Amino acid sequence: MTKIAVVPGSFDPVTLGHLDVITRAAELFDEVHVLVVHNPEKTGALFDAGDRVRLIEASLAELGVPGRIVVGEWTAGLLVDYCRQVGSTILVKGVRSGADVAYETPMAIMNRHLAGVETVFLLPDAARAHVSSSLIRQVSSLGGDVTPYVTDAVARALAGRG
Repeated sequence: MTKIAVVPGSFDPVTLGHLDVITRAAELFDEVHVLVVHNPEKTGALFDAGDRVRLIEASLAELGVPGRIVVGEWTAGLLVDYCRQVGSTILVKGVRSGADVAYETPMAIMNRHLAGVETVFLLPDAARAHVSSSLIRQVSSLGGDVTPYVTDAVARALAGRG
């Protein structure tokens, strides 16, 4: 039986921390769906969903991430509806801190209740545990060097916004 995992996120922009989680998920599961999702609590996106999908694809190619990886977007409905659609019973979430765990736990319980979808939490590489997309956007917008935390494709896209 093929084990399909879904790695959802806003990925605005995708960071090396996100890509670490995706890479490790690809090592654990037969197929990984990286899903750009709309989070109504987050406003002022830097990149639209299509651009984020393209940056994820370019970053995965740049890093040579192996495995069956599908990149897409989901803007309407519950995340578990997407899981049902692709035959996945597993969500993978990267968590950097206790605050992330506290935020993600109620959603994980609800996803299990709604559709039997389990959530697997992966801890970050210690060198990137402090990095978030919002921090990357802020530092980049102020002219700081974010190249240690993003792929070349993302760095170019950020520079094009400056």
